[in-house]
Amino acid sequence: MTNCDTCVFYVYDEEDDCYICECDLDQDEMYKFLTGTNYDCAFYRLDDEYAVVRHQK
Repeated sequence: MTNCDTCVFYVYDEEDDCYICECDLDQDEMYKFLTGTNYDCAFYRLDDEYAVVRHQK
């Protein structure tokens, strides 16, 4: 199970006042995500803001 809180695609939407996933999930993936049945997202990427800085060193 991935942790959406640390994913780069999980962003805060000020208009709706909530967090949303910006990935294009298909119907099966969305069902698994919403029901919480051991969903392992294929689009998950760690939101590591310092990765570029470490790479430049």
